[in-house]
Amino acid sequence: MDLGLTGKTVIVTGGASNIGRAIVLTFAREAANIVIADLDEKQAQRTAGDASALGGHAVVITADVGDGESVENMVRQTLDTFGGVDVLVNNVGWANQGPLLVDKPDQEIKKEIRLNCWSVLNCSRVVARHMMERKYGKIVNISSDAGRAGVPGAVVYSGTKAAVIGFTRALARELGRYGVNVNCVCPGVIVPETAEDVGEGSFWSERVRHTWSQDDLRKMTAGNAIRRPGNPQDIANMVVFLASDCASYVTGQTFSVDGGMVMA
Repeated sequence: MDLGLTGKTVIVTGGASNIGRAIVLTFAREAANIVIADLDEKQAQRTAGDASALGGHAVVITADVGDGESVENMVRQTLDTFGGVDVLVNNVGWANQGPLLVDKPDQEIKKEIRLNCWSVLNCSRVVARHMMERKYGKIVNISSDAGRAGVPGAVVYSGTKAAVIGFTRALARELGRYGVNVNCVCPGVIVPETAEDVGEGSFWSERVRHTWSQDDLRKMTAGNAIRRPGNPQDIANMVVFLASDCASYVTGQTFSVDGGMVMA
């Protein structure tokens, strides 16, 4: 199926590693122009090179998406390079699962709110202005099934990801009249395919050094209808579909890509 993304310009925040990397490479196969917005320049350049080899036109813009001024600069550079923004994928996120809420340091709480909420708000606000003028655009937000079900030991993460779902619905109502679709994807248990797919700045940078046994993976997905962990490509496939005009009548929706872990 031709998704009609050839020559479309896509911004992927956190596009250097893991899910973001898979999203970038999938857009590259559709011959899109891609901006990888990331603080990990080394890993981002590696991903950009791989994307270009697949037929995309990928550039790296170093950006702190938790900071409004940095986002304004990122979008300005994107417009200077490609002339427009057709798709925004708000992929950046962070979690530090473990301590109970009552024991969680303020610094960790602020980091999760900044990267999970402010990043989505900052990027959507700036890009939406441009999309409203053009009467066209696609925004895809990456939330988590933690935001739908709640995860003990990840209260702040669950709350911030639930906020992304509500943000998606409200923004879709605001922007629909301007021809802009806004949707949300909730990954379940997604495991990086290789250590090389994860940069030092990634949420997975420490976790990926641990090699899961088959028994570990079975336990992680024992409650799923499809009893395997997901891989980044599973998420990328849904994101790229929602970014295409094949989903032109879909907006304000939240899709779990989780092997049937959450069914509500």
